[in-house]
Amino acid sequence: MSSSTSKDEILVEFRRQLESEGILSPGDTIGADDDTLLRFLRARKFDLKNAKVMFEKCQDWRKNVEGVGLDALYEEIDPFDYPERNTVFKYWPLLFHKKGRPINIQWFGQFDLNALYKEVTPERQWKAFLVNCDALTREILPECTKVKGETVNTIYGIIDLKGFSLNQFWKIKSIVRESFQISQDYYPETMGQLVVINAPATFTIIWTVIKPWLAPETVAKIDILGSDYTDTLLKHVDAENLPESLGGTCTCEGLGGCRVSSAGPWLDGRVYKGHGPSKYRDNSIGTENGFELQSEPLSNGHVDP
Repeated sequence: MSSSTSKDEILVEFRRQLESEGILSPGDTIGADDDTLLRFLRARKFDLKNAKVMFEKCQDWRKNVEGVGLDALYEEIDPFDYPERNTVFKYWPLLFHKKGRPINIQWFGQFDLNALYKEVTPERQWKAFLVNCDALTREILPECTKVKGETVNTIYGIIDLKGFSLNQFWKIKSIVRESFQISQDYYPETMGQLVVINAPATFTIIWTVIKPWLAPETVAKIDILGSDYTDTLLKHVDAENLPESLGGTCTCEGLGGCRVSSAGPWLDGRVYKGHGPSKYRDNSIGTENGFELQSEPLSNGHVDP
């Protein structure tokens, strides 16, 4: 298109082409709203042809991943409420948390795939990881947008490397690479900023391996810090929304603790069977197939509009 074409015009034409060519239909769980389309356009610097190729590849992946597609996986595994959730979180700590722009926290130092795979199959764990990825654009960002009253389309990522060794990295290298690839290819422009904290001296070696996997635009959003990170985090995250273990004041008391609570507006109105955050609530009305049922949709009690 002409260099003088405005971004609004490109967006209109992008939607027209996607819909006319059957790449996007109303109700597609990738998201049919303007914000979703703009993420793909920004990822390809508003090059219409390249953005369409990226979007089509993403739709194909969504329809075929794990042989069944993401929608079927999401029916199979609720990212906030599945039987193996606490076990996965124990050995692969990963969570979304807070109001406004959500934060995504991962404690790499506690990764223990050998222990995890003794209790959860690699296939099941990977499926759980994929639905956690999809929860971001399917539930988390839309709910944050509703609460804030303005578009929220990025996360603030924190990776804690305390206790993380070079040996651990080599063991999870392929998973880390695939995870970054999925994020860049299928959930573009959702990472607003990523802060790596407690980076050990060996991180120089790790970063040399990881950096070539990432787009230059992604690298520009990454800050690498040692143990003096609290002030930096608190510039971007209110203390009451930052877990106490990272220098904030949040403990998610009564919700099982920040590491399992997934506290945020995306939990409001959900009905659970008692595997995830709901297991810490007191409003059960009985059981079904051995699982606790909830009498009312849950409000996380942690987020202010």
